[in-house]
Amino acid sequence: MEKGYKEEEILASGLVNKTENGKFIDRYRRRLMFPIQDTRNRIIAFGGRVLDDSKPKYINSPENVVYSKGRHLFGLNVAKKGDLKKIIIVEGYMDAISLHQRGITNVVASLGTALTEAQGRLLRKSSEQVIIGYDADGAGQAATLRGLEILNNLGCDIRILQIEGAKDPDEFVIKYGPERFQKQVDKAISLVEFKIKMLKNNLNLDHPNDKIKFLKEIANILAKIDNEIEREVYIRNISLEYGISKEAIYAEIIKLNSQNAKSTKVLEKSKPRLEPKKEPVVNEQTDKREKLIIYLLINYPEKSYEKIKNNVEIEELSSERNQNIIKKLYEEIEKGNINNNNIIDWFEDEETINYLSWILAYDFEIGEVDKCIEDVVVTYQKEKLVKKRNDIIRKLEGKDISAEERENLENELNNTIIALAKIK
Repeated sequence: MEKGYKEEEILASGLVNKTENGKFIDRYRRRLMFPIQDTRNRIIAFGGRVLDDSKPKYINSPENVVYSKGRHLFGLNVAKKGDLKKIIIVEGYMDAISLHQRGITNVVASLGTALTEAQGRLLRKSSEQVIIGYDADGAGQAATLRGLEILNNLGCDIRILQIEGAKDPDEFVIKYGPERFQKQVDKAISLVEFKIKMLKNNLNLDHPNDKIKFLKEIANILAKIDNEIEREVYIRNISLEYGISKEAIYAEIIKLNSQNAKSTKVLEKSKPRLEPKKEPVVNEQTDKREKLIIYLLINYPEKSYEKIKNNVEIEELSSERNQNIIKKLYEEIEKGNINNNNIIDWFEDEETINYLSWILAYDFEIGEVDKCIEDVVVTYQKEKLVKKRNDIIRKLEGKDISAEERENLENELNNTIIALAKIK
């Protein structure tokens, strides 16, 4: 199954024309078409924007196994070529293109307002710091909050871009220029500062009741900060900016923590004592190899299925989740359903869907597919033989075995060692 599409194949489809300056135009409507590429520069979809007032204003290629907007970031393939200590994420490809045209190249777009966990992992993997530059309207601010929670849960160093005098980064950079935009990037605020700013916008701090509510909400935000030095910095800054004494803020945090501690004790007493489920400890190399198997079965079933199934037993996989996913893939491949482009729909729970989205978006840096499949198979063959060799050695160390059993085990050990030597 071909992962991306070549330019000549796209033009041959008759859906788009290419202009002299290298842009793609929809043949049937006045819509500018933008190629959407993965991190290996392969065209996987198109995004379209009308050049007049017709509707819909934006339209993307339909989602399938190759393309899912929740698993890709527009422009990441270009942004990776530069310095990505900081990466700015904007809402749409027009914002990203506009900034790139003006020399700001550490920019990607989320292809919509709903940042997904898979996109969050791509950002976490690509940069030390993520700056969210969504639009200043209500939808953009709501999307910022959703994106912040996803990125925060993934352990990202997050900042939020604050722009005034423009509705989005595209309009701002056109209006004020790249240098002023870069200054706003450098002044991007933290997650805590953004939450407090959003809270303040909905309250009148001149009113005593609103100020008390503001204090309680601030305490709720600050109580979740584990680092005491970081919390101290925020308390000092909030005290100076909003005219609330540090003592009052500390007292509210202590009261909140005390209430939470009591609630936790009550819950601990009331809930049944259940033995926690113990997950097997898996080394990083094994975990990556099993994810690679899933990737190969989805993207190259014709080449990988027979070889992998004949050499990798479901029970040998390290986690129950991988066992269930690969078992399902085996079943669907045998039914001939693997090319129906609805693989994600085979799974219902969101955790598995996010897990598969991450695998499909991950760059395993596969050079030759056949060689990659062969390497996976050989690794499992070798591990089986090593396990068999060690089991035989343990049996030979036992005292209660007959001379005949010992001879048989020694012959089996020799054959195993020879087989192992052949695949090294």
